[in-house]
Amino acid sequence: MGSPVHMAALPCLSLILLFWSQGPGVRGQEFQFGPCQVEGVVLQELWEAFQAMKDIVQAQDNITSVQLLRKEVLQNASEAESCYLIHALLEFYLNTVFKNYRDKAVEFRILKSFSTLANNFIVIVSKLQPSEKEMFSISESAHRRFLLFQRAFKQLDREAAVTKAFGEVDILLTWMENFYQMGHGAREFPTPGNNRRSITGSG
Repeated sequence: MGSPVHMAALPCLSLILLFWSQGPGVRGQEFQFGPCQVEGVVLQELWEAFQAMKDIVQAQDNITSVQLLRKEVLQNASEAESCYLIHALLEFYLNTVFKNYRDKAVEFRILKSFSTLANNFIVIVSKLQPSEKEMFSISESAHRRFLLFQRAFKQLDREAAVTKAFGEVDILLTWMENFYQMGHGAREFPTPGNNRRSITGSG
């Protein structure tokens, strides 16, 4: 799962990374996804980028009966599972969601924020190094969680699925944030905020 593979898989996406910059002296947050440590990423920057696009993106999502990043995908992911899970999710977002949402980002004039978010995801994925020596059962458990998300995505029309997945970035960021802040122990599934549609059930 080396980083050259991820970058090679995103030739088109690399064209949108023109706006990303990080000011001098900014201290990145440190994430500890089980055995995988990620430094140099400013979580607030990710949030600000998504908040700048949130209303526009989520307004395009007309399917309120389905949630892709539902409880079964994220809730109670163990320390050991977390590196595999976040790696798979971010890689999917980069290769499928971001890659297919770029034209809309241009249309909606949100390319700067879109690029900031995409570039940060690339940085995180490049620093995640899931160990091949981990127990097979752990990686399989994380893979099953990811497949729940992927299958739900594939059940929707492609354009609708991409829009919904992009609109759920706040759920993903909240999970990542809580994972970092809570340290060891069980993870609570993030409840959508007041500005986001509340979806009940597993979809």
